[in-house]
Amino acid sequence: MMEMVMPEARSDSALIDQPKASPGRQLAVRRDIAAAAALKSPEPAVAANPAGPPINIDDPFAYQRDFFERSILFWDTLRQRANNMIAHERAGKPPLLDFDYETLVDARRFERPVNYALLRITRIGDDCIEDCVDPAKPPVVVLDPRAGHGPGIGGFKRDSEVGIAMHEGYPVYFVSFFPEPCAGQTLADVLHTLRRFVEDVVKRHPGKPPVLYGNCQAGWAITLLSADCEGLVGPAVLNGSPLSYWAGESGVNPMRIAGGLLGGVWATHLLADLNDGRLDGAWLAFNFENLQPEAVWEKYANLFTHVDTERERFLEFERWWNGFYLLSREEIVAIVENLFIGNRLEEGKMRICEGCVADLRRIRNPLVIFASYGDNITPPHQALGWIPVVYKDTDDLKAAGQRIIYLTNPHAGHLGIFVSAKVARFEHRAILESLGEIETLAPGLYEMKIDNPTGDPDCRKPEYSVRFDERAVEDLRFETPRAAFEQVRHRSEVNEQFYKTMVSPFVRMASNPWTAATLEWLHPMRTSRYLMSESFSPWMHGVAALARLIEKRRQPLPEDDGNLRREREAIDRVSEAIENGRKQRDTAEERVFQALYDLPASARPATPPAV
Repeated sequence: MMEMVMPEARSDSALIDQPKASPGRQLAVRRDIAAAAALKSPEPAVAANPAGPPINIDDPFAYQRDFFERSILFWDTLRQRANNMIAHERAGKPPLLDFDYETLVDARRFERPVNYALLRITRIGDDCIEDCVDPAKPPVVVLDPRAGHGPGIGGFKRDSEVGIAMHEGYPVYFVSFFPEPCAGQTLADVLHTLRRFVEDVVKRHPGKPPVLYGNCQAGWAITLLSADCEGLVGPAVLNGSPLSYWAGESGVNPMRIAGGLLGGVWATHLLADLNDGRLDGAWLAFNFENLQPEAVWEKYANLFTHVDTERERFLEFERWWNGFYLLSREEIVAIVENLFIGNRLEEGKMRICEGCVADLRRIRNPLVIFASYGDNITPPHQALGWIPVVYKDTDDLKAAGQRIIYLTNPHAGHLGIFVSAKVARFEHRAILESLGEIETLAPGLYEMKIDNPTGDPDCRKPEYSVRFDERAVEDLRFETPRAAFEQVRHRSEVNEQFYKTMVSPFVRMASNPWTAATLEWLHPMRTSRYLMSESFSPWMHGVAALARLIEKRRQPLPEDDGNLRREREAIDRVSEAIENGRKQRDTAEERVFQALYDLPASARPATPPAV
């Protein structure tokens, strides 16, 4: 029902990179690689450590010692995560950008205040941005998703969208937001604010329309902005952005049916009412983790088995993942009602404000759509399925004068599309280096193909080549049970009207800032983190002290140790069991959905034409 955003390596999250092989197969591959590397060691019986004496792997207690040390370091890492989370909250949850910036516009001071701000990136490391920017290049404006977490995922490390754009010499701006929404701010207020941000950037770079980068939820905001800013903006890059919310594959993309199983938007409305008019972003993160529980298990299992090497990357990602932001009741209800359940955006029925309805046919700037087959949050169906709905065929698209370019990744997970360092250094660099060619393309639909014989993600043209193969709009028609989802939309409207009239007033009377704060503190996504801090669990002081002692003499077992192999096999089996349970759950949910909404053919309403 609600959009959720979440988890280059499994240390960040198993959802960043999702090859088609099962999690068990991935662990087996890693195990085989490690065993092959160990065979090359000239002294397989001894693991040397410059900081201390070598350890004999024939010691019968070597594995028990290693297991104990990894356990302490694992819990100490969770302690550090909790402390980082608390420190970030005490600092006011600033954007987690790995770059210096200045605030140009604070929308909280507008006549219609909105909790957004426009930032300009000013420095990377010791280099001022003026030292590396190319004045001939247009500015790049990066928008992060506002779907439960804070801003920064597009630039929280050097190898990111922000970092690559700066490295390529583009002036870079970043749209940030604050933890608390302004009172009563609406989706229309947010869109009008984004337009003012674009106008400000255009004034600073006359004659060079900005390139818009939208990640996940921010992608549909970019499309609405493009439809409203004809001639004002340049190419728009949509990364893992859902625009066709009913599309997807049965049994593979369960998120699209969640709203129907809960009865529609009323559940979202209730959560916002309970939290004193704001939706707690922790619920979105919770739902995201629940979508693939085996990925959560693998994240922690990977940290435990590779705590010596994965600790910092785990903590780096978790700084962003555990920063929960809030959305106003008006915003989230409008988003869920119009997009995730109503699917009104592609149909041209999404009402922004009085007299203004979103129409994707008004978009004239080129659109670059980046999707992945490993993304079960925004699969290619949802990223591309809107095109044959808005344009009836290829000739219609060409007649509209529009250029749509799409590229796909075979295995990157949802966040990997805009978090993975490898993806940033390769696909996103290729997109930026190809913008000139994209703008010269004739109207039509194209698939962007990148040929890289070197296999090096850091290579530059002409070491790799890019071509644009023309495609047919008709080939993007995906089979969707529209009649069933029409029933979901109708039932949602009925339930929402009843809840809003008969229940919501009483919930609002019982809710206040004190009850809202209590619910936030008690949310499992927070308590499971907080309780690992010394502030809540004094005995964690002992874990920290013991971890410091272990670090001084830490000597990991070699990767080919037999006990380690058996440990990872056990992890493998647990992962497969969780995955199988999740698949059974998803199958059961699909059957319930079909029983509730899949009407017999004779009772189905006529399906409207796909234009």
